[in-house]
Amino acid sequence: MWTALVTDLFDRTHDSWHDLLDGLDAAHLERRPTPEANSPGWITWHALRVQDDHLADLASRSQVWHEGWADQLGLPYAADATGYGMSSAEVGAFTVEPALLLGYADAVQERTTAIVRGLADDSLDRVVDESWDPPVTLGVRLVSVVNDVTQHVGQVGYALGLTAD
Repeated sequence: MWTALVTDLFDRTHDSWHDLLDGLDAAHLERRPTPEANSPGWITWHALRVQDDHLADLASRSQVWHEGWADQLGLPYAADATGYGMSSAEVGAFTVEPALLLGYADAVQERTTAIVRGLADDSLDRVVDESWDPPVTLGVRLVSVVNDVTQHVGQVGYALGLTAD
């Protein structure tokens, strides 16, 4: 079943968040490789927000962000912010303890797994976004989210390497 494959892809990116962030402090997450660059913590948050937002939309479910995580992380962003279009100053305002960010990652992963496992075998061709030409199917959206999150995992690893003590 294709859902096992997609679940494995998301499991691997989730494991990577833990591999990268376990044992770090907030200062590590806030270090920007250059003054205008995105910080590792902000990139992680943005990737998780996109995964949370897009998967919830696919299943017509609420985002875990709106189920208490926005309040727990306490970021100075709009309630529906996912990071798209944020200024350098907004990125610079990011400060979160790694354990909290990883808690959000765990909650997003748990919800993602439930959503993906609940999808029907014949649902990949279902159109989920008609604002694009051609319209976006569920399968294309899943591939897009996995691709986006995977790229961001690599960016975080690279940024952490550039800013290492």
